[in-house]
Amino acid sequence: MTADRVVVVGAGVAGLATALRLAPLPVTLVTAAPLGEETATAWAQGGIAAAIGADDAPALHAADTLAAGAGLSDAGIAGIVAGAGPGLVDWLVGLGLAFDRGPDGALALGLEAAHSRRRIVKAGGDATGAAVLRTLARAAAACPSITVTVGRATALAQDGEGRVTGLVLRTDRGALDLPARAVVLATGGLGGLYRATTNPAGAVGAGLALAARAGAVLRDVEFVQFHPTAIALRTDGPLPLATEALRGEGAILVDAAGGRVMAGIAGAELAPRDVVARAIARRTGRGEAVFLDARRIDVARRFPTVAALCRGAGLDPAVSPIPVRPAAHYHMGGIRVDGCGRSTLANLWACGEVAATGLHGANRLASNSLLEAMAFAVRIAADIRGMDAPAAGAGRGPDPLAACDALPEIRDLQEIRDLQEIRDLQEIRDLMQAEVGLVRDEAGLARAAARLAALARA
Repeated sequence: MTADRVVVVGAGVAGLATALRLAPLPVTLVTAAPLGEETATAWAQGGIAAAIGADDAPALHAADTLAAGAGLSDAGIAGIVAGAGPGLVDWLVGLGLAFDRGPDGALALGLEAAHSRRRIVKAGGDATGAAVLRTLARAAAACPSITVTVGRATALAQDGEGRVTGLVLRTDRGALDLPARAVVLATGGLGGLYRATTNPAGAVGAGLALAARAGAVLRDVEFVQFHPTAIALRTDGPLPLATEALRGEGAILVDAAGGRVMAGIAGAELAPRDVVARAIARRTGRGEAVFLDARRIDVARRFPTVAALCRGAGLDPAVSPIPVRPAAHYHMGGIRVDGCGRSTLANLWACGEVAATGLHGANRLASNSLLEAMAFAVRIAADIRGMDAPAAGAGRGPDPLAACDALPEIRDLQEIRDLQEIRDLQEIRDLMQAEVGLVRDEAGLARAAARLAALARA
């Protein structure tokens, strides 16, 4: 293994897209499971937001992104990502992805909450994430510059000046050192730290811990998005999802008596996710049940993934409403990066949900996640290709993020262990659900911080 290689950690849409965009540079793609398995990408029922319609424009998409982000999104980043959407859809088509199309052959565009236009591009109705993952995994497997290694990253290697020089990896053959000219973390989110989540159970923020231990700055870590309509089959997760596109096509939220849950709330079922989630949580917190009534929609034909999930649970959405509840879904915060995906550590980049680019602010606009990952994959690959030498980084000029102070609670993670090995993970999930959930208060956050700190030191 040479130090001229780039190491990409994670094989969801962010990692795969980055590895492909880096070609023909040699890339080692590190994945915790065989290619195409155990990623949140495969669970994404929504789609890719792209301003393709005749009545749409990237500026309108960016404006919707900023509105959903509650005033905390970066307008420049929103413009860049929204502008990249149409080209990224074309790229996926070129790789062989068959998006859903209308009778005239044009891309079928769906509507989701807080979007002012129909701009959601889908594949297989509600199986876009799985279709994107299959397409990218197939392309990566055929790419001669990409080598896939199965293992779990345990540390970032650094030189005496703190520059990242590679990755320490645990495999079934033992520990492995991977020297690299650059490391890209694409490890996903942290929904698995909550008792009720729509994420894979292994999504426990491992990439955040890797970066923080090495001294990288994190940003907006308090912003966790709760999807309003996880299917309430049990009290803990992972829970299957009833895609937001159902509400875009007319499904409504009702209580046990059939009353409208979103009555009198601006935007109703198509309000931003945080608004809808809180409205449902107010009901469920009082012990009431909430349902998604999709009986007016041909769910079996138009949303086959949701239909299959319902069948597996003994539910028929054509006959009765679907029981739903909010669940941890997406982390807007993460490793703080600039517009090229660079972290505050030389030679370390981050892409996808593990990164905090400034796009999402306090609340991610629906179907912007796959889009953001692919848009930043292009920018990260271009930045890495522009490096002068394998160990480049010291001469790149002042860090544009250096003026921002790190949160001391995030810096002080040197002793944290691999969260997937903590025996008290179930306690952490219960604690996060109770005290760091959809609705929080100062006393609960203090209790959570104290207990989590004790577990980290144990």
